Amino acid sequence: MQDEYRTVAHAGVHETEVNRSRFLCALAPAATEQEAQAFIATVRKEHADATHNCWAYVIGADASVQKASDDGEPGGTAGVPMLQMLLRRDMRYVVAVVTRYYGGVKLGAGGLIRAYGGAVGEALDTLGTRTRRRYRLATITVDHQRAGKLENDLRTTGREVRDVRYGEAVTIEIALPDADVDAARAWLADVTSGTARFEPGGEAYGDA
Repeated sequence: MQDEYRTVAHAGVHETEVNRSRFLCALAPAATEQEAQAFIATVRKEHADATHNCWAYVIGADASVQKASDDGEPGGTAGVPMLQMLLRRDMRYVVAVVTRYYGGVKLGAGGLIRAYGGAVGEALDTLGTRTRRRYRLATITVDHQRAGKLENDLRTTGREVRDVRYGEAVTIEIALPDADVDAARAWLADVTSGTARFEPGGEAYGDA
C-alpha cells in the first residue's frame, strides 16, 4: 500500500466560462469504480440537456485504475486532459465530470484541451484537497472496569479510536502509524498493568 494519497476534500461543482460555453466541473471522492460510475450517471441525468458530459476518474492509491471519456468531443480533447490534470495533481480515489453547454463559438482542439483540463484544475483549487495516510489497525481487548478510562486515554494521546464493542470484554479498534505500534503496545501494558490484549491487524487509510 502507498503510505499516503491525496483526494478531493468533498463533492462539489465549480463553473467556468470559455467563449460563451459553460463548463461545469463536478468532483467527488470515489472509493470504487462502481461509485465513480454511479456519480457520472447522476451528473449525466441531471444535465441530460447538456452538449457533452465528459468524465475521468482515478481509483487506487497507486492510480491502478484510470479511465476517461470524451462523450462526443473530438478524440483526446476532453477526457484525457481531465485525467491528466487529476494525475498531475496526484489525485486518487476521485471522479470528475465536466458538463459543457455549447455557447456558439468553436474552441478548436487546443482550446478544448485547455478548457476541460482547466475546468478540473480550477475545481480542485476551489473545493480543496485532503491527504489520506496509511495506518495500521489494531484491536485491544480489555475488561469493562478499565475500558472507559482506557478509551479516553487513547483519544487524549492522539490515537484514533475507530470502533468500540461491548461483550464479555470490551474490544476497542484503533488506527496507528506503523512506527507507533511497538510504543502503543508498551504503553498499553503499562496503563493496564498487563491485563489488556493487543493484536495488530490489517491496514487502512485515514485523514492525515
